[in-house]
Amino acid sequence: MIDERRVALWRDGEVLTAKPDEPVVTAFDLGLGRGDGVFESVLVVGGSTPHLDAHLARLARSAAVLSLADPGERAWRALVGSVLAGWPAEVEGACRLFLTRGLGEGSAPTVLALLAPVTGEVLRQRTEGIAAVTLSLGVPAGFRAQAPWLLGGAKTLSYAVNMAALRHAHTLGADDVVLTSLEGRLLEGPTSTVVWSTGGVLHTPPLDTGILAGTTMQRLFARAAQAGRPTAVTPGTVADLHRADAVWLVSGIRGAAAVHTLDGVRRGDAGLSAEVRELLAR
Repeated sequence: MIDERRVALWRDGEVLTAKPDEPVVTAFDLGLGRGDGVFESVLVVGGSTPHLDAHLARLARSAAVLSLADPGERAWRALVGSVLAGWPAEVEGACRLFLTRGLGEGSAPTVLALLAPVTGEVLRQRTEGIAAVTLSLGVPAGFRAQAPWLLGGAKTLSYAVNMAALRHAHTLGADDVVLTSLEGRLLEGPTSTVVWSTGGVLHTPPLDTGILAGTTMQRLFARAAQAGRPTAVTPGTVADLHRADAVWLVSGIRGAAAVHTLDGVRRGDAGLSAEVRELLAR
């Protein structure tokens, strides 16, 4: 793994580069002080970003939900191209795009692209699987669809609760979390989409619960349909996961991480993880 990190920013209509330890935002930036911004994490493989289109589309949707000034595709592609220049094809990377409100009050937004190698822990979880625990998010499943101020479906910088959930899972000896609604319906992981297989059908929870539309899940389901494997959007429960043939937490950088332990109960994947990884690799 290379020890390299890259930073590029969009300012006054052009791309500027910065050293990883060089300050690039003011301390008064609203993304820092209030988490007022959105982001995307894009996988770099073979020195390129094959799934960038889907992430840029979701970034634009998230920005619209927060009424943020999005600089547009041209700016984002220029930033990505800058940090990717000369990146070794054999090194997987995580390219993170950040858009904040800047100083607010009509000021220019803060627009950044960061690139770093995918961590060894992410690669381990991708291949070895993960232990997960279920935790309640504390909201009814249908509430966020009726409460736009809760920013359901937007990938915002306000990830303090998500990170706290992961830290709590670590204190319990687990790697990750499946969040549930107040009444026990499946939602999502702090940084992933929940997918499970039962009777040959791939399932995922509905978006009207306020969860994020997972780009990797959407790609998986599209390729599964092309391969003749049925898919379904299902309002599942934790009991459904325990009964399932396989469970994964799916995300852009880690891919499909098989859940080998759920709430302390060991489970298998019926040999389906290899098929899922193959579908995602097409």
